[in-house]
Amino acid sequence: MAHKPRPAKPRVIVTRRLPPNVEARMAELFDAVFNVGDTPMDRTALTRAMAQCDVLVPSVTDQIDAALIEGAPDRLQLIASFGSGVDHIDLAAARRRGVIVTNTPGVLTEDTADMTMALILSVPRRLAEGEKLVRSGRWTGWSPSGMLGHRIGGKRLGIIGMGRIGRAVARRAAAFGLTIAYHNRHRLPFEVEQELAATWHADADSLLADSDIVSINCPLNSDSRGMIDARRIALMRPDAYLINTSRAEITDEPALIAALAEGRIAGAGLDVYAHEPAVDARLLALSNVVLLPHMGSATFEGRDATGARVIANIRSWADGHRPPNQVLEGWV
Repeated sequence: MAHKPRPAKPRVIVTRRLPPNVEARMAELFDAVFNVGDTPMDRTALTRAMAQCDVLVPSVTDQIDAALIEGAPDRLQLIASFGSGVDHIDLAAARRRGVIVTNTPGVLTEDTADMTMALILSVPRRLAEGEKLVRSGRWTGWSPSGMLGHRIGGKRLGIIGMGRIGRAVARRAAAFGLTIAYHNRHRLPFEVEQELAATWHADADSLLADSDIVSINCPLNSDSRGMIDARRIALMRPDAYLINTSRAEITDEPALIAALAEGRIAGAGLDVYAHEPAVDARLLALSNVVLLPHMGSATFEGRDATGARVIANIRSWADGHRPPNQVLEGWV
Protein backbone atom coordinates (compact mmCIF):
# COMPACT_ATOMS: atom_id res chain seq x y z
CA MET A 1 0.00 0.00 0.00
CA ALA A 2 1.44 3.38 -1.00
CA HIS A 3 2.20 5.80 1.78
CA LYS A 4 -0.12 8.79 1.98
CA PRO A 5 1.45 12.26 2.31
CA ARG A 6 1.70 13.37 5.92
CA PRO A 7 0.93 17.01 6.76
CA ALA A 8 3.62 18.99 8.57
CA LYS A 9 1.05 20.25 11.08
CA PRO A 10 -1.65 17.58 11.18
CA ARG A 11 -5.23 18.20 12.20
CA VAL A 12 -5.66 16.33 15.48
CA ILE A 13 -9.05 15.79 17.14
CA VAL A 14 -9.06 14.67 20.77
CA THR A 15 -12.22 12.91 21.95
CA ARG A 16 -11.94 13.57 25.71
CA ARG A 17 -10.50 16.32 27.90
CA LEU A 18 -6.79 15.83 28.66
CA PRO A 19 -4.58 17.49 31.30
CA PRO A 20 -4.14 21.22 30.57
CA ASN A 21 -0.39 20.99 29.96
CA VAL A 22 -0.92 18.12 27.49
CA GLU A 23 -3.55 20.06 25.57
CA ALA A 24 -1.34 23.17 25.58
CA ARG A 25 1.56 21.24 24.09
CA MET A 26 -0.70 19.67 21.46
CA ALA A 27 -2.00 23.12 20.53
CA GLU A 28 1.58 24.29 19.98
CA LEU A 29 2.57 21.38 17.79
CA PHE A 30 -0.59 20.47 15.89
CA ASP A 31 -3.79 21.92 14.49
CA ALA A 32 -5.57 20.48 17.53
CA VAL A 33 -9.27 20.41 18.39
CA PHE A 34 -10.32 19.51 21.93
CA ASN A 35 -13.51 18.24 23.54
CA VAL A 36 -13.96 21.15 25.94
CA GLY A 37 -17.12 19.74 27.49
CA ASP A 38 -15.54 16.28 27.99
CA THR A 39 -18.81 14.59 27.01
CA PRO A 40 -18.16 11.15 25.48
CA MET A 41 -18.68 11.27 21.73
CA ASP A 42 -21.52 9.25 20.26
CA ARG A 43 -21.23 7.54 16.87
CA THR A 44 -22.39 10.62 15.01
CA ALA A 45 -19.77 12.80 16.69
CA LEU A 46 -17.05 10.20 16.13
CA THR A 47 -18.00 9.88 12.45
CA ARG A 48 -17.80 13.64 12.06
CA ALA A 49 -14.47 13.84 13.88
CA MET A 50 -12.91 11.04 11.83
CA ALA A 51 -13.95 12.80 8.63
CA GLN A 52 -12.28 16.05 9.64
CA CYS A 53 -8.86 15.01 10.98
CA ASP A 54 -5.56 13.44 10.04
CA VAL A 55 -5.14 12.03 13.55
CA LEU A 56 -7.80 10.90 16.00
CA VAL A 57 -6.89 10.68 19.69
CA PRO A 58 -9.53 8.46 21.31
CA SER A 59 -9.68 6.92 24.76
CA VAL A 60 -11.05 3.67 26.13
CA THR A 61 -14.58 5.10 26.22
CA ASP A 62 -14.65 5.40 22.41
CA GLN A 63 -15.62 2.29 20.48
CA ILE A 64 -13.83 2.65 17.15
CA ASP A 65 -15.34 -0.28 15.29
CA ALA A 66 -14.96 -1.52 11.73
CA ALA A 67 -17.90 0.49 10.39
CA LEU A 68 -16.47 3.76 11.70
CA ILE A 69 -13.02 3.03 10.32
CA GLU A 70 -14.26 1.83 6.93
CA GLY A 71 -16.53 4.87 6.63
CA ALA A 72 -13.76 7.36 7.35
CA PRO A 73 -12.21 9.24 4.41
CA ASP A 74 -8.60 8.68 3.35
CA ARG A 75 -7.58 11.79 5.27
CA LEU A 76 -7.61 9.81 8.52
CA GLN A 77 -4.18 8.19 8.76
CA LEU A 78 -3.44 7.73 12.47
CA ILE A 79 -5.42 6.69 15.53
CA ALA A 80 -3.20 7.65 18.48
CA SER A 81 -5.04 6.13 21.42
CA PHE A 82 -4.71 7.71 24.86
CA GLY A 83 -4.01 4.61 26.95
CA SER A 84 -2.39 1.21 26.72
CA GLY A 85 -5.44 -0.92 25.89
CA VAL A 86 -6.56 -1.22 22.28
CA ASP A 87 -9.57 -3.50 22.64
CA HIS A 88 -11.83 -0.53 21.80
CA ILE A 89 -10.33 -0.25 18.30
CA ASP A 90 -10.92 -2.71 15.44
CA LEU A 91 -7.28 -3.26 14.55
CA ALA A 92 -8.01 -5.51 11.58
CA ALA A 93 -10.21 -2.84 9.99
CA ALA A 94 -7.56 -0.21 10.62
CA ARG A 95 -4.92 -2.37 8.97
CA ARG A 96 -7.13 -2.97 5.93
CA ARG A 97 -7.58 0.77 5.51
CA GLY A 98 -3.90 1.54 6.07
CA VAL A 99 -4.64 3.49 9.25
CA ILE A 100 -1.83 3.29 11.80
CA VAL A 101 -2.83 2.66 15.43
CA THR A 102 -0.65 3.58 18.40
CA ASN A 103 -1.04 3.22 22.14
CA THR A 104 0.92 4.13 25.29
CA PRO A 105 2.24 0.89 26.80
CA GLY A 106 4.01 0.81 30.14
CA VAL A 107 3.10 4.33 31.20
CA LEU A 108 0.43 3.29 33.70
CA THR A 109 1.96 0.06 34.95
CA GLU A 110 2.94 1.23 38.42
CA ASP A 111 -0.28 3.19 39.00
CA THR A 112 -2.48 0.25 38.06
CA ALA A 113 -0.37 -2.14 40.13
CA ASP A 114 -0.71 0.18 43.14
CA MET A 115 -4.49 0.16 42.80
CA THR A 116 -4.57 -3.61 42.35
CA MET A 117 -2.54 -4.05 45.53
CA ALA A 118 -4.85 -1.65 47.34
CA LEU A 119 -7.83 -3.84 46.43
CA ILE A 120 -5.94 -6.99 47.42
CA LEU A 121 -5.55 -5.44 50.87
CA SER A 122 -8.98 -3.80 51.06
CA VAL A 123 -11.27 -6.70 50.27
CA PRO A 124 -10.07 -9.39 52.74
CA ARG A 125 -9.58 -6.79 55.49
CA ARG A 126 -13.02 -5.24 54.83
CA LEU A 127 -11.68 -1.69 54.64
CA ALA A 128 -14.60 -0.30 52.63
CA GLU A 129 -17.11 -1.83 55.03
CA GLY A 130 -15.24 -0.36 57.98
CA GLU A 131 -15.13 3.11 56.46
CA LYS A 132 -18.87 3.02 55.77
CA LEU A 133 -19.54 1.84 59.33
CA VAL A 134 -17.67 4.81 60.82
CA ARG A 135 -19.47 7.28 58.55
CA SER A 136 -22.85 5.76 59.37
CA GLY A 137 -22.56 6.67 63.04
CA ARG A 138 -23.44 3.08 64.01
CA TRP A 139 -19.95 2.07 65.15
CA THR A 140 -20.06 1.23 68.85
CA GLY A 141 -16.32 0.93 69.38
CA TRP A 142 -13.66 -1.76 69.32
CA SER A 143 -14.57 -5.32 70.22
CA PRO A 144 -12.66 -8.61 69.92
CA SER A 145 -15.11 -9.93 67.34
CA GLY A 146 -15.75 -6.69 65.46
CA MET A 147 -15.00 -6.28 61.71
CA LEU A 148 -12.96 -9.45 61.43
CA GLY A 149 -11.29 -10.02 58.09
CA HIS A 150 -8.57 -12.27 56.75
CA ARG A 151 -4.81 -11.95 57.06
CA ILE A 152 -2.91 -11.27 53.83
CA GLY A 153 0.48 -12.71 54.72
CA GLY A 154 0.87 -16.38 53.91
CA LYS A 155 -1.93 -16.42 51.37
CA ARG A 156 -1.52 -17.52 47.74
CA LEU A 157 -2.04 -14.87 45.07
CA GLY A 158 -2.89 -16.17 41.60
CA ILE A 159 -2.15 -13.63 38.85
CA ILE A 160 -3.84 -14.08 35.47
CA GLY A 161 -1.66 -12.23 32.97
CA MET A 162 1.98 -11.79 33.89
CA GLY A 163 2.84 -8.85 31.67
CA ARG A 164 4.13 -5.50 32.93
CA ILE A 165 1.25 -4.95 35.36
CA GLY A 166 1.09 -8.54 36.57
CA ARG A 167 4.79 -8.51 37.37
CA ALA A 168 4.51 -5.16 39.14
CA VAL A 169 1.66 -6.60 41.25
CA ALA A 170 3.78 -9.67 42.05
CA ARG A 171 6.62 -7.50 43.34
CA ARG A 172 4.28 -5.57 45.61
CA ALA A 173 2.51 -8.69 46.84
CA ALA A 174 5.77 -10.39 47.79
CA ALA A 175 6.47 -7.55 50.22
CA PHE A 176 3.24 -8.43 52.04
CA GLY A 177 4.20 -12.07 52.40
CA LEU A 178 1.99 -13.45 49.65
CA THR A 179 3.04 -16.53 47.68
CA ILE A 180 2.88 -15.85 43.95
CA ALA A 181 1.45 -18.12 41.25
CA TYR A 182 0.53 -17.10 37.73
CA HIS A 183 -1.12 -18.17 34.49
CA ASN A 184 0.09 -16.73 31.21
CA ARG A 185 -0.18 -17.76 27.57
CA HIS A 186 3.59 -18.14 27.60
CA ARG A 187 5.71 -19.15 30.54
CA LEU A 188 8.13 -16.51 31.78
CA PRO A 189 11.87 -17.09 31.50
CA PHE A 190 13.32 -19.05 34.40
CA GLU A 191 15.27 -16.00 35.61
CA VAL A 192 12.11 -13.89 35.84
CA GLU A 193 10.25 -16.64 37.72
CA GLN A 194 13.17 -16.83 40.15
CA GLU A 195 13.21 -13.06 40.63
CA LEU A 196 9.47 -12.98 41.36
CA ALA A 197 9.41 -16.32 43.21
CA ALA A 198 6.44 -17.12 40.97
CA THR A 199 5.06 -20.55 40.08
CA TRP A 200 3.59 -21.05 36.61
CA HIS A 201 0.24 -22.79 36.02
CA ALA A 202 -0.17 -24.00 32.46
CA ASP A 203 -3.96 -23.74 32.74
CA ALA A 204 -6.20 -21.21 34.46
CA ASP A 205 -8.34 -23.89 36.09
CA SER A 206 -5.64 -25.09 38.47
CA LEU A 207 -4.64 -21.51 39.32
CA LEU A 208 -8.21 -20.58 40.25
CA ALA A 209 -8.66 -23.71 42.35
CA ASP A 210 -5.40 -23.21 44.25
CA SER A 211 -5.47 -19.46 44.94
CA ASP A 212 -6.70 -17.52 47.96
CA ILE A 213 -6.80 -14.32 45.92
CA VAL A 214 -7.04 -14.10 42.12
CA SER A 215 -5.96 -10.93 40.33
CA ILE A 216 -6.88 -10.37 36.67
CA ASN A 217 -4.15 -8.38 34.95
CA CYS A 218 -4.29 -9.53 31.33
CA PRO A 219 -5.39 -7.41 28.34
CA LEU A 220 -8.76 -8.00 26.72
CA ASN A 221 -8.44 -9.92 23.46
CA SER A 222 -10.03 -12.88 21.70
CA ASP A 223 -8.31 -15.31 24.07
CA SER A 224 -9.19 -13.56 27.34
CA ARG A 225 -12.72 -12.39 26.60
CA GLY A 226 -15.06 -14.35 28.89
CA MET A 227 -12.28 -16.63 30.17
CA ILE A 228 -13.42 -16.28 33.81
CA ASP A 229 -16.83 -17.78 33.14
CA ALA A 230 -19.33 -19.49 35.44
CA ARG A 231 -17.48 -22.82 35.23
CA ARG A 232 -14.17 -21.28 36.24
CA ILE A 233 -15.68 -19.13 38.98
CA ALA A 234 -17.10 -22.35 40.42
CA LEU A 235 -13.54 -23.67 40.71
CA MET A 236 -12.66 -20.98 43.25
CA ARG A 237 -12.84 -21.77 46.94
CA PRO A 238 -15.56 -20.27 49.18
CA ASP A 239 -12.92 -18.24 51.05
CA ALA A 240 -11.26 -16.87 47.89
CA TYR A 241 -11.35 -13.32 46.51
CA LEU A 242 -11.37 -12.02 42.92
CA ILE A 243 -9.70 -8.72 41.95
CA ASN A 244 -10.20 -7.15 38.52
CA THR A 245 -8.48 -3.93 37.47
CA SER A 246 -8.16 -4.95 33.81
CA ARG A 247 -11.35 -5.28 31.73
CA ALA A 248 -14.80 -6.37 32.86
CA GLU A 249 -15.35 -8.45 29.72
CA ILE A 250 -12.74 -10.94 30.89
CA THR A 251 -15.23 -12.12 33.52
CA ASP A 252 -18.84 -13.27 33.26
CA GLU A 253 -20.28 -10.48 35.39
CA PRO A 254 -23.70 -12.11 36.11
CA ALA A 255 -21.95 -15.36 37.12
CA LEU A 256 -19.61 -13.43 39.40
CA ILE A 257 -22.53 -11.59 41.00
CA ALA A 258 -24.34 -14.86 41.63
CA ALA A 259 -21.26 -16.43 43.23
CA LEU A 260 -20.78 -13.42 45.49
CA ALA A 261 -24.45 -13.24 46.49
CA GLU A 262 -24.60 -16.95 47.27
CA GLY A 263 -21.35 -16.99 49.23
CA ARG A 264 -19.61 -19.32 46.79
CA ILE A 265 -16.63 -16.94 46.85
CA ALA A 266 -15.79 -14.61 49.71
CA GLY A 267 -15.55 -11.26 47.96
CA ALA A 268 -14.30 -9.16 45.07
CA GLY A 269 -12.55 -5.90 44.31
CA LEU A 270 -13.64 -4.36 41.01
CA ASP A 271 -12.49 -1.29 39.10
CA VAL A 272 -14.23 -2.21 35.82
CA TYR A 273 -17.81 -3.09 34.86
CA ALA A 274 -19.60 -4.62 31.90
CA HIS A 275 -21.74 -1.57 31.08
CA GLU A 276 -19.79 1.42 32.33
CA PRO A 277 -20.67 3.88 33.69
CA ALA A 278 -23.73 1.86 34.72
CA VAL A 279 -23.05 -0.61 37.53
CA ASP A 280 -25.34 -3.58 38.08
CA ALA A 281 -27.66 -2.85 41.02
CA ARG A 282 -26.97 -6.32 42.41
CA LEU A 283 -23.29 -5.42 42.78
CA LEU A 284 -24.18 -2.20 44.57
CA ALA A 285 -26.24 -4.17 47.09
CA LEU A 286 -23.39 -6.51 48.05
CA SER A 287 -21.32 -5.76 51.14
CA ASN A 288 -18.49 -8.14 50.21
CA VAL A 289 -17.41 -6.15 47.14
CA VAL A 290 -15.21 -3.06 46.91
CA LEU A 291 -16.31 -0.99 43.91
CA LEU A 292 -14.09 1.69 42.34
CA PRO A 293 -14.95 4.02 39.42
CA HIS A 294 -12.38 2.76 36.86
CA MET A 295 -9.63 4.75 38.54
CA GLY A 296 -6.75 2.27 38.43
CA SER A 297 -4.63 4.53 36.23
CA ALA A 298 -5.96 7.85 37.54
CA THR A 299 -2.89 9.75 38.71
CA PHE A 300 -1.73 13.20 37.64
CA GLU A 301 1.67 11.77 36.78
CA GLY A 302 0.22 8.93 34.75
CA ARG A 303 -2.09 11.12 32.70
CA ASP A 304 0.75 13.55 31.93
CA ALA A 305 3.04 10.71 30.89
CA THR A 306 0.31 9.20 28.70
CA GLY A 307 -0.22 12.52 26.98
CA ALA A 308 3.50 12.91 26.37
CA ARG A 309 3.59 9.45 24.78
CA VAL A 310 0.62 10.29 22.50
CA ILE A 311 2.38 13.48 21.40
CA ALA A 312 5.60 11.56 20.69
CA ASN A 313 3.71 9.06 18.54
CA ILE A 314 2.02 11.82 16.51
CA ARG A 315 5.24 13.78 16.05
CA SER A 316 7.15 10.72 14.89
CA TRP A 317 4.39 9.86 12.41
CA ALA A 318 4.19 13.45 11.12
CA ASP A 319 7.97 13.45 10.58
CA GLY A 320 7.61 10.42 8.32
CA HIS A 321 8.84 7.83 10.79
CA ARG A 322 7.21 4.77 12.26
CA PRO A 323 5.66 5.77 15.60
CA PRO A 324 7.49 4.20 18.55
CA ASN A 325 4.30 2.66 19.92
CA GLN A 326 2.66 1.42 16.73
CA VAL A 327 0.39 -1.51 17.55
CA LEU A 328 1.50 -4.58 15.64
CA GLU A 329 -0.31 -7.58 14.22
CA GLY A 330 0.06 -9.67 17.37
CA TRP A 331 -2.48 -7.54 19.22
CA VAL A 332 -5.38 -8.75 17.07
